[in-house]
Amino acid sequence: MGMVEAPSEPGQRTAEDLVAEFDQERPARKLSPAVSATVSAMCAVLSVFVLYAVFFPVARGGQYYLTLFLAATLPLIFLTHRGTVRAPALALPWRRGAATDTSAGAVKAVRTARRDDPGLFDWMLAACALAVCLYPLLEFDAFIERRQLPTSLDVTMGIAMILLVLEACRRTTGWVLPAFCTAFLLYAYYGGLLPYQWSLAHGGFDVNAISAHFFMSTDGVYGVPLNVAATYIVLFTIFGAVLDMSGAGKFFIDLSFAAFRGSRSAPGRTVTAAGFLLGTVSGSGTATAVSLGSVAWPLLRRAGYSKEAGGGVLAAAGIGAILSPPTLGAAAFIIAEYLKTGYLTVLLYALVPTLLYYLGILLAVEIDARKHQARPVIDDEAVSAWRLLGRFGYHFLSLFMIIGFMAMGLPPFRAVVYATALQFLLSFLDSRHRMTPRRLYTALAEGSRSVLPVVATCAAAGIIVAVVTQTGLGLNLASVIVDAAGMFGDNPTVELVVTVIFAALAVSVLGLAVPVTASFIISAVIIAPALLALGVSMPEAYMFIFYYAVLSEVSPPTALAAAAAAAITGGNPMRTMVATWKYSLPAFLVPFAFVLTDNGSRLLGTGSLTGVLWTTAVSALAVAALAVATGGRLLGPAGPLERGLCVIAALCLLYLEPAAITTGLIALALAVGIRLVRRGQRSPTPRTTDPTGPGLQAEAVMEGHLPS
Repeated sequence: MGMVEAPSEPGQRTAEDLVAEFDQERPARKLSPAVSATVSAMCAVLSVFVLYAVFFPVARGGQYYLTLFLAATLPLIFLTHRGTVRAPALALPWRRGAATDTSAGAVKAVRTARRDDPGLFDWMLAACALAVCLYPLLEFDAFIERRQLPTSLDVTMGIAMILLVLEACRRTTGWVLPAFCTAFLLYAYYGGLLPYQWSLAHGGFDVNAISAHFFMSTDGVYGVPLNVAATYIVLFTIFGAVLDMSGAGKFFIDLSFAAFRGSRSAPGRTVTAAGFLLGTVSGSGTATAVSLGSVAWPLLRRAGYSKEAGGGVLAAAGIGAILSPPTLGAAAFIIAEYLKTGYLTVLLYALVPTLLYYLGILLAVEIDARKHQARPVIDDEAVSAWRLLGRFGYHFLSLFMIIGFMAMGLPPFRAVVYATALQFLLSFLDSRHRMTPRRLYTALAEGSRSVLPVVATCAAAGIIVAVVTQTGLGLNLASVIVDAAGMFGDNPTVELVVTVIFAALAVSVLGLAVPVTASFIISAVIIAPALLALGVSMPEAYMFIFYYAVLSEVSPPTALAAAAAAAITGGNPMRTMVATWKYSLPAFLVPFAFVLTDNGSRLLGTGSLTGVLWTTAVSALAVAALAVATGGRLLGPAGPLERGLCVIAALCLLYLEPAAITTGLIALALAVGIRLVRRGQRSPTPRTTDPTGPGLQAEAVMEGHLPS
């Protein structure tokens, strides 16, 4: 598109180069063509098997299907993900713009150096994984029947499975989650040595019991997390791959750029809308921020955004994608399983919080555009939004049909398969992106390959779930948390507030170290019981944990989405995280609203329509007050007093009880009144903007956020 430009400074890397570098720093291998073709064929076959199983389920039952699925995916993880960090390609001279030998021999040497095929040890691990995963199928019925009295071979295979799962998890997510799993295993084994007076003490379990419970029961590796990955998540990754290959991702970005043009707040609005739409394809906040940033950062820079402010908008827009219907994140499918409810119900739970989240971002964008004198970016050659909708609007049909199919009573896994088939047919309306056999094959391969890290995470989380169910750790920890909250007072409200704060901090800290899906699973089995013990309903507790697990991707000091955005813009990572936190603040506070009071539960769409509407309206007012407090503008520049009153107003309004709402409205009215009085006392001084100056960056320097 004409409005997007690449960096033009001599020697500066383009956004695409930065995206490539970010991808290379991940543990996924860059395979040679032969090995890549082999892996792609295996992934494509897996996708076909998964799709086939939707309509023709495995006759031996769910655990038999999960055994086959794990046997197909676990070996692939060892082939596609390296065992050690390897990034010498980042230092190759040609990536830094230096002069290099461009002869055919030199180019071939560079390409050979950048290959990262699995070695002998990786192939051996893959073979071991295949053998261990297929072992239960040799005598499946007998294997199930001897859960309580496992043989020595069963125990050995169980130990091998634990080690393989931990190594696969380490390769895909790093050391932290395997370390958590190891700590839980040690607790299961040594917990019997703790003083019996301690709440966390238990009878203790030997290696045989631990191995059998993880390997042979439905609470371990073949539990809910892996079941969700094998029956829901993989189908949505296939759907996302088909969407992308059929041109939907490009259309969503083009539409967002065309829809908002001409005003100074348009660039921020464009990125927000594009992040939401693109997230339906990627399903990952970090991936959305990276993909969007390569296109949108030049636009934001031309509008005058600083590197940190632009990165903040990109990260906040990206993370919103996995908070939002119709796809949400992987943890949403686990919520549906834990609640024994339909996935459509979980989508309804997320509807109002999603609206409030994006309202907060849009208000922050509007305030920043006025505060920092952002410039409009106009492209006379850009295609109009209506023309794009008329030509490519059919890409929305498959997304809407997922909701429509589920509303008709179809289970989510069938709904997404039908939507995938519809998107396949619709692709033939565009000659550039029609799903030829080759493109379909690529989409099927990429769909299954994308789910491999999730499979490793879910299988490892099965270790934690197995230990929690075997030892009763969840209920014991819940009592510890509730007792700790009781130290702050006997008042039930105070106890609930403190417990919720403890829960939010615990999930946030956990999310800094492990992926979103693992963070949610661990928190659901350990922290949710504490909330349930204080009268919080299961939907409220699980949605609260879900939001804080997702928000870990934008929480300092290890916010992945913000760090990825900073890599695109070249900004300071920590300042980018702070900017992202400002844009996403409503998502941190709104979950408290639907946990602390009965009225707040209506934000999840429960109760009467009138109740849902008035709680949404009050919460929207609270989000607006938050935007004023963080942005510093209320009918003009807002002083510390007005901003402080807006903070009080936001917190009181989000409590959603009559007395608190009244207090919040009074505080907000005082803030507006004080601002009007001060506005009348002094006339505004015209502010000039250098048409070629740094815009938002200059303002950031004035406020001390950036070095001058």
